[in-house]
Parts: sequence; structure tokens; C-alpha cells
Amino acid sequence: MIEMEIVTDGLLFPEGPVAMADGSVLLVEMARQTLTRVRPDGTRETVAELGGGPNGAAIGPDGAAYVVNNGGALTFPEGWQEAGKLGLPERYEGGYIQRVDLATGKVTMLYDQCDGKPLNAPNDIVFDRGGGLWFTCFGFSDGESRRLGGIYHAQPDGSRIRRLRSEQISPNGIGLSPDEKTLYWVDSMLQRAWALDLDAPGTPPPEVGHNSGRVVVNLPGMQWFDSLAVEADGRIAAATLFNGGITLIDPASGACEHVPVPDPITTNICFGGPDMQTAWITGSATGKLFKCRWPRPGLQLNFQQV
Repeated sequence: MIEMEIVTDGLLFPEGPVAMADGSVLLVEMARQTLTRVRPDGTRETVAELGGGPNGAAIGPDGAAYVVNNGGALTFPEGWQEAGKLGLPERYEGGYIQRVDLATGKVTMLYDQCDGKPLNAPNDIVFDRGGGLWFTCFGFSDGESRRLGGIYHAQPDGSRIRRLRSEQISPNGIGLSPDEKTLYWVDSMLQRAWALDLDAPGTPPPEVGHNSGRVVVNLPGMQWFDSLAVEADGRIAAATLFNGGITLIDPASGACEHVPVPDPITTNICFGGPDMQTAWITGSATGKLFKCRWPRPGLQLNFQQV
């Protein structure tokens, strides 16, 4: 049993934790619409006002924070924690990718469309060694019809964006294997983990029919995948909704292990510390940031200072 320490509470739907070298954690608060820094003692400060619905964050090659913002695809009606369901906006235009200068808090929008089509709820993000950013778009539902999501690769200077897998139902967490030859993502509504072998950095093989990649596992029952991180040995650590916790997945066999977290809307995990065995986990229903000692080291992300 892994013991969870509460670093802070009172967060408004925290997501996208990033472990920093000074022991603090950057995260987004979707309902507060901010990029927030949580100090080791639990104190908090607002780094930037982001608007929309910030869903995930990562440090880029220039040391700035890059945020995937769903653009307000979800609302937070009174009593949403008890109901276990978020609301829908009256009108939705799409989401965007933002760059945040951590020294000044200046926010720059990099992308809000691809090939003339809006980004339907950008959700999670990871950088490859070359400085390119992979991200997911979750898709958007108005309650009757649904815009589908996709898998994207882009340059952090705003010069190029590509949709590399389209017609995805609800892609959420995204990550790379330690050798970066395989891209992983999880689909919430399908409760499915995908693996896609890359031909080169930022370059998957052509999609054939509906075969977007390799299916690693389909979870039984009612447990949606959310965001993910990768362990140093290659295991996938995916946050799990409703069955709150972290689902550890062996990508070779599809074998799973569930680590419970005291929050039904466990949304994300990140690794840090000198040995990469400190894990921070966001509990979005309770508004808490948890900290624990992980049994194995996590994979150090590109451009992450520890």
C-alpha cells in the first residue's frame, strides 16, 4: 500500500503536474483557469492567468511552460463534485496551445487550429528529445453530437502543426517510451491504451483503416483513463477516473495493477526528485495535490530539471 501525503488542498480541478528542480510543482487549475505553483510547504502562487480550460502542461526546450487548453469545453456547475459530472458550455469555438514565460507570466497562444479546423479540447502534452510537442485533443460533445479528437505533433515556435491520427473518440493522456520509438496514449471513453511505433521522431506510419496503433489493454467495468506518465522501465502509469487511482500497465503484456488514490477523479501523475521516485498526483474531485514515495523511478522528461 502506497501512503499518500496531502501537499495542499483547495485547488480547483488540478491537472497537469510538473515537478520542478526546487521541489515545487507546477500545475493547471482548470476551474480557476490558472497555471499555479505549489511550494513544498503547500503554499500556492498564480504564475499565469490562462482563461479557457487549461488541461495539461509541460516544460519545453526553452524552459517555458506549454499548456494544452481545452478552451472552456467543460463547465463547473454548482455541486459538480457530488454529482460526479461536469457541464457543457452554451457555445464552444475550440481550444488552443499556449506558451507561458515562467519569469514574467506572459502568455502567448501558439495554435488554435490545424489545417483550418479547430482544436477540439487539447488535453495532454509531452515533448520529444528533438523539442517537438505531442498532444491529444479529447474532442467535444454538446450533449447530442460529438466532434472527434486526435493525436497531434507540433513545433514549439508555432511554425508547424500536424494531425497524425484523426477520428479518435476521446484521447487523453499521452507519453513516449524511454527510447522514444513508441508513442502511447489512452482513450477515456473507450477505456483503452494504445501504442504506436514511430518511423522517426514525430513521424508515425500511415494510418490503415481504423487501426490507429496497437491496442495494449481495454479496461473492464467503469474506469476511464485520464492523463499518464511513464516509468523509467517503460511501464505506463495512467490516472484512472471513477475507480480513482493510478493504473500501471505493462505495454508488452497488457498486464495491469491498480494503485488506489483517495479521490474518484484522479487525473494525473508526475515524477521528480533526485532519484525520480517522488510522485505527485492530482485529485480533481477533492482539489488536492498528493505526494508519495513511488516503488520505482519515473522516466525523467525531456527538458525537466531535477
